[in-house]
Amino acid sequence: RQQSENLITKETYTDFELSMEWKISEGGNSGFMWAVEEDPNLGEPYLTGPEIQVLDNGKHPDGKNGPNRHSGALYDMVEPSENTTKPVGEWNNVVLKIDHETNEGSVTQNGVTIVEFPVEGDGWEELVKNSKFADWERFGKSKSGHIALQDHGHEVWFRNITIKRLNE
Repeated sequence: RQQSENLITKETYTDFELSMEWKISEGGNSGFMWAVEEDPNLGEPYLTGPEIQVLDNGKHPDGKNGPNRHSGALYDMVEPSENTTKPVGEWNNVVLKIDHETNEGSVTQNGVTIVEFPVEGDGWEELVKNSKFADWERFGKSKSGHIALQDHGHEVWFRNITIKRLNE
């Protein structure tokens, strides 16, 4: 098996707006994470960083595990309000906004805000508690961290990536 090669920012971010385009291969699965901690004891960014899903909703098996696994979802925590994902092979525009000052996170995909969530406090803790990450010691605990683009063994493309810091 080929070793995965996640891409990760050099700098860390707390409050930001990440904008980019992505497309996924047929049957593909990927994602991007924020608040990723670097630690030699942690093998993958998703052990600490919450993930926004990138998926072929129709053909990847995870698409059958419920809408909180579909493209644009806060993975296993918040499902998209509607499916705005373009067909496989087409570019999708996504904006992830994380703002601790207002305690708001959001995902806007192809011009529609499809996911909104608190980024800390009781609301965040409740989302984690009701997910598969409930017993993961370091998941979603950090306010700041790296942003990572996931290599999950499928072809995925990212382009036009910009990160704008907020509240500075």
